[in-house]
Amino acid sequence: MPTTPTMRAIATRQSGDADVLQATEMARPTPGAGQVLIQVAAAGVNRPDVLQRMGLYRPPEDASPLLGLEVAGTIVDGDLSGTDWQLGDTVCALVHGGGYAEYCVAEADQCLPVPKGWTLEQAASLPETCFTVWSNVFERGRLSAGESLLVQGGSSGIGTTAIQIATALGHPVFATAGTAEKCQACVDLGAQRAINYREEDFADVIRELSDGRGVDVILDMVGGDYMERQIKSLADDGRLVLIGLLGGSKAEVPLAQILMRRLTVTGSTLRPRKKAYKAKLAADLLKHVWPLMEDGRFTPQIHARFALSDAADAHRMMESGSHIGKLVLVTESGR
Repeated sequence: MPTTPTMRAIATRQSGDADVLQATEMARPTPGAGQVLIQVAAAGVNRPDVLQRMGLYRPPEDASPLLGLEVAGTIVDGDLSGTDWQLGDTVCALVHGGGYAEYCVAEADQCLPVPKGWTLEQAASLPETCFTVWSNVFERGRLSAGESLLVQGGSSGIGTTAIQIATALGHPVFATAGTAEKCQACVDLGAQRAINYREEDFADVIRELSDGRGVDVILDMVGGDYMERQIKSLADDGRLVLIGLLGGSKAEVPLAQILMRRLTVTGSTLRPRKKAYKAKLAADLLKHVWPLMEDGRFTPQIHARFALSDAADAHRMMESGSHIGKLVLVTESGR
């Protein structure tokens, strides 16, 4: 149990550019029923954090006012009844905000063990991306044995995770990225082909690579004017899963193609989902994905580490799009 009632955290008192992120002293959160208190060693930085800071993404009413959707650290307090956790266990967790701090509350059943041989910094890069990829590619997208996957934004945290998991499970994977370096990173992680979207039309390349058939599932965080080309890139009975709108929220969609070729266009956001659903995802990840980490078929892709007090610099890098993989904030206890 922590001996002091306060902690250091990164607060945003107003929406704006990265400079609104300021280190502050505030009350340490108290875990409730079914929750644990984690002394945070490291926290992942994700696109929704940036959008929330800018005022473009409203968090759920019951979420922490602090940014941060994933952490790794040590359980120091909480309700451990009915769980296998003990005080002192090191875990990573999907959290409902609050990660940019020295202490964070997490649902006990949304915690996962730190993979064997991994550091807490590496483990902090896992929850948000792994929960998102599993729920959208393998549940909503129903990627099945022998089917192929196209990952838009393959060099992002979500993208590098999707490429590795799908490849490790035996699926042909293709990806898009915006530079030669990022394309090479996607190939190094297992993509059979990475398409530089600044130089090539990904729809034409996918049709050529698949002998005109297309891919079975597309994981898309772009939307906008990508939609028509993505429909063209799908095989008959294919599924397009939308998880972001970096290219805009409006698009022309060839509805006749959806009808004639039995296509599915769907999408989701993870944060508003019920606790029970997230707990199920955690159990699925422990069963299906964590073994891939234990035997080296999934490796952490951390582009840069920042001190917690330098969260603004991490956000600037996220906005620049120069990173490959994940950005991580490290607290004093994590150093």
